[in-house]
Amino acid sequence: MEAEQLTQLIKIISASNLTEFQYEEENMKLIIKKEGTTQIAEPILENKGGPKKEDRSDVPADVGEDNLEGNVVVSPLVGTFYSAPAEDAMPFVQVGEVVRKGQTIAIVEAMKLMNDIECEFDGTVKEIFVKNGQTVEYGQPLFLIG
Repeated sequence: MEAEQLTQLIKIISASNLTEFQYEEENMKLIIKKEGTTQIAEPILENKGGPKKEDRSDVPADVGEDNLEGNVVVSPLVGTFYSAPAEDAMPFVQVGEVVRKGQTIAIVEAMKLMNDIECEFDGTVKEIFVKNGQTVEYGQPLFLIG
């Protein structure tokens, strides 16, 4: 199979509803698999001053007001929260750990796409509001960074 033919084949399969294609010749085997469509996550909005006292509706009810001094990292999309890169791996961060802006602190899976949640602030993890495997909503607080 020539490169031009291969390119045309990939374009045709990409435009089709096929999820898997397999082709074999004497000395070549080609397998093309498509995952479901991906959804681009909305950008993470930076919360510079922490939550305002009068606007606490998005904070879980079991979080006391004294614990909210710092910056809240919120979920940028609806999905499943994962605190570690794999089931048997250590969590990205734990309470009391120092984190840096841009550091991956969790993953939110949405539509089979893993989205790294990066810390928006330098500081120390004061609180983790959600548990591993929990479904999270857009804008839901995930971490308190102080």
